[in-house]
Amino acid sequence: MAKLKDVAQLANVSLATASRILNKDETLSVTEETRKAVIEAAEKLQYVVKPKISKMIFAIVQWYSIDEELNDPYYLTLRHGVENFLKSRQVAVRRIFSDDINIFQSLNDVSGIICLGKFSTQHITKLKSLCSNIILLDMDFHPCTETCIVLDFDNAMKQVIDYFHILGHKKVGFLGGIEYDNDNQKYLDTRRSSFEKYCDEYDMDYHNYVLEDQFTSESGYQMMIDMIRSKNLPDAIFAASDPIAVGALRALHDNNIKVPDDISIIGFDNIDSTNFTTPPLTTVYAPAYEMGQIGAQLLYYSILKNDSLHPMRIQLPCYLVERESCEKKKSQ
Repeated sequence: MAKLKDVAQLANVSLATASRILNKDETLSVTEETRKAVIEAAEKLQYVVKPKISKMIFAIVQWYSIDEELNDPYYLTLRHGVENFLKSRQVAVRRIFSDDINIFQSLNDVSGIICLGKFSTQHITKLKSLCSNIILLDMDFHPCTETCIVLDFDNAMKQVIDYFHILGHKKVGFLGGIEYDNDNQKYLDTRRSSFEKYCDEYDMDYHNYVLEDQFTSESGYQMMIDMIRSKNLPDAIFAASDPIAVGALRALHDNNIKVPDDISIIGFDNIDSTNFTTPPLTTVYAPAYEMGQIGAQLLYYSILKNDSLHPMRIQLPCYLVERESCEKKKSQ
C-alpha cells in the first residue's frame, strides 16, 4: 500500500507539500505543474487520502427534548447506536435537542448531521443549508428525496395480527401515540393503518378499541383505564410502544383483569424491562440500536471517501418476541 512519502518522492516534492496539495489546502502557493505532478503521482500509486478523523464532528439533532428521551427508551437506544459507532471511530459528537437554544448556530462547523425523529421539510431544508451531509433516522419520506432509515412497520403489524389470529382473537384493540414534527404537524404512524388493514383481512372487530395519546406509561395506563370503564374490552391489545404496554398492564392489574387469562397484550420495542413485567411481555423487537449504527456508519464512510449520499430509503425488519402475555382465546 502506497504511503504519502512514496507520492512525495515520485512527484519530487517535500512530504509537507504533497500532504497539503492532496488535502486541498487553498493557502498553499505552488505552480499548477507541481500540483498536477502530485495528483498524478497519487493516482499512479493508488494512494487514498484519508481525512484526519480527529477533526470530524458529527451533530446528532434530536426532535424531542431530553425529558421525552428519558420517558421513551426507544430513542435513547437509537442515540446510543449512533454514538457508540462514532466513538469507535474517534469522531467528536455534538448532541442537540429540540428545545436547545441557538440550534442552527451550533451546526456551522460540523462534518455531518444525523437527525433522530420527526422533522418538517422546512427544518430539513434549513439543516441542509448548513451541512449537506445529512441522514434521517426514524423519519420516512414519500417521495424519497433524502437518505433515511426506517423500520418495516407494515410487516411488523402483519406479524402481530397473524399472531392474534392464530390465538383465535376476534376483537382486538390498538393503544397508540400521537407525534408531531417540529412545525407542530401531526406525523402519521403507519402502524395504525397497517393494523387496521390486516384486521380487515381477518374480519376482526377493532373499530371500538382504538385509542391514541402519548408514547408513555402514564398514557398507556389512562387509555387502558378508559377502555375498562367502557365495560367493553377486546380479546387482545396491541400497544405501539413498550412503555404504553407497561402502563396498560398496570391498569389491568389494578382492576383485577388477568393477563393473559382475560386479555392478551403485545408491546413494541423490546426494551429490557419487558423481560421483568408480570407477566413477561410479548413484544415486537425494533432494531433501534442497529438503525443508529447503520446510519452513523453510512454517513461516516461517505464523508471518509468524499462521496455524496444519494437519496435512498433503507428499511429494517422487526420481529415478534413471544413471551407470556398472550394465550389462545378460551372458548365461550
